Amino acid sequence: MNKLILLRHGQSQWNLENRFTGWQNVPLTEKGEAEAKNAGELMKKHKINIDKVFSSALERANRTAEIAIKQTELYNLLENNKLIMTCSSKLNERDYGDLVGLNKQETADKFGKDQVHLWRRSYNTPPPNGESLKDVVERVSPYFKENIKPLIDKGKNILIAAHGNSLRAMMIELKMYKPEEISNIELPTGSPLCINLDKGKLLNFNYLN
Repeated sequence: MNKLILLRHGQSQWNLENRFTGWQNVPLTEKGEAEAKNAGELMKKHKINIDKVFSSALERANRTAEIAIKQTELYNLLENNKLIMTCSSKLNERDYGDLVGLNKQETADKFGKDQVHLWRRSYNTPPPNGESLKDVVERVSPYFKENIKPLIDKGKNILIAAHGNSLRAMMIELKMYKPEEISNIELPTGSPLCINLDKGKLLNFNYLN
């Protein structure tokens, strides 16, 4: 049995300010760094020996992965105190287009609560000049199949540090949820979701605590 850990980055500055972040590079807050540290401590507590780390190309995910791995004392994954990981924009957060940088409450006041809810939570409807969740799935899925699944099938333990929507896309790819269910799934920041697999087949999953 091997494990796939899905880790949403710790709280970012724009999470704190309730803004749409998308592909914007925004740093972690102090709370976000503490969440990342706690994630690593939980992996150490459960004796999860990570073989390979993947991350989006965005700073908040990279930093979360680096802080977490340093807590696990997996020094083979560090070089000159820097985490060795594979970063790809294919794992980036959903692009919120014209909404990036806007406060979510102010956006709802401007465009209407129902319209903003549709942009945020529907599977097929993108915000203006942005991506729908379906678009994110179509971006993440080929990358997962080509780069991550072969390692899972070989029994490797994998950590993926990414974002709410790219991780939702991963859950659909893994058949944990159906597209019509996924919009109701909330992923807390800095909380490792441990997926247990056997020969590539999903057995069960739970948040580490």
